[in-house]
Amino acid sequence: MTETRVGVIGVGTMGQHHTRVYNELPTAELVGVADADAERAAEIAAEYSTRSFAVDELIDRVDAVTIAVPTKFHYDLARQCIDAGVDLLIEKPIVEDPEHGRALIEAADRAGVTLQVGHIERHNPVVKTLEEIVPDLDVIAFEAERLGPTPDRGILDSAVIDLMIHDIDIVRSLVGSSVESIDAVGAAEGRHATATLAFEEGVVGTLTASRVTQTKTRTLSITAEDCYVTADYIDQSVQIHRQSVPEFVTNNGDVRYRHESVVENPAVDNGEPLKYELRSFIEACANDTEPPVTGEEGLRALEIAREINAAAFGDEQKAVPVMRE
Repeated sequence: MTETRVGVIGVGTMGQHHTRVYNELPTAELVGVADADAERAAEIAAEYSTRSFAVDELIDRVDAVTIAVPTKFHYDLARQCIDAGVDLLIEKPIVEDPEHGRALIEAADRAGVTLQVGHIERHNPVVKTLEEIVPDLDVIAFEAERLGPTPDRGILDSAVIDLMIHDIDIVRSLVGSSVESIDAVGAAEGRHATATLAFEEGVVGTLTASRVTQTKTRTLSITAEDCYVTADYIDQSVQIHRQSVPEFVTNNGDVRYRHESVVENPAVDNGEPLKYELRSFIEACANDTEPPVTGEEGLRALEIAREINAAAFGDEQKAVPVMRE
C-alpha cells in the first residue's frame, strides 16, 4: 500500500498529538512538522524521528497536512495548501469568518483538494454506536454537557466556539434536519453558556459548555418515546434505559421513592478518536472520497456556534447571525 506523505503545521498541544498518530499510522509517511516557534518544531520533530521545516518547505514535500494553529491563521494557511494542491485537515473551528470558510470550500472544490474539518468527537466510538441506535428511535430531545475547569493554557475562543461546537456538530449529524431557532444565555465572560436549539422535525437540543466547572464532563443524553439513552465520551460507554417503573414504597412508616428500569449496554469499540479521525482523513485523501466531516459541515457548525455566541455574550464576541439551512 502506498503511504500518503503527511505533515503537521502547528505543533502545540493538539498538533503534537497529530504528529504522534501520523507517526504510528502504517498508511502515512510523516515527512515533517512546521511551527512559528522553530525550537518547538525541532523538539517535536526529534521526538518523532522526523524533520522540522518552514511552512513553505513542508507544503512542497507533502500530499496532505494537518493545520493545528490558532484559528485566526487557518484561512491563510489553508489557501496556501489548496493553491499547492495539498489535501488538508483543519482543526475546528474551520475558520473565524464564515465567508472565509465558504471561500475555502469553493477553492478546494475547484482544485480537487480534500478538505476535512477536525471535529474529533465525531470519530469517538460512542458516536459511532449512537449513529446505529438513533435512526430506530422516536427522538424528542438531546441534552449535551461539555464541562471542565479553567485550562492551564490561554484560549482566545469562548466556551461556545471552543467546546460547544463539538456538540453542535454531533447533534446536527444525529438529528439530520435543519435548525429552526436558537436561544442562548452566557456567563463568566464567555467561559460558560447554555443554548437551546429547535430542529424542524420538532426535536429540541439543550447544550451546555463550560470552562469554569470543577469536574470534567463529556456527556450526551437522548430522550425518546420508549427509552432514554445516555452516552459518556470519556468512558466511551452507552446505556439504554427502558421499561421505567417509578413507585413510592413504605418502609417502617417512612415513604420513599424507588425507581427501576431495564438497562441495556450496547457494545462500544473503544479506541482513540484521533486515530480514527486521521485514518479516515488519509483514506479520503488516498481514495479521493468525501471525508467524514466535510468543509460544509464544519461551516454549518461554525455559523450556528456564532449565533449562539451572539445570543449568549453579545456583540463583543463579534458573532454574526447564522444563515438558515
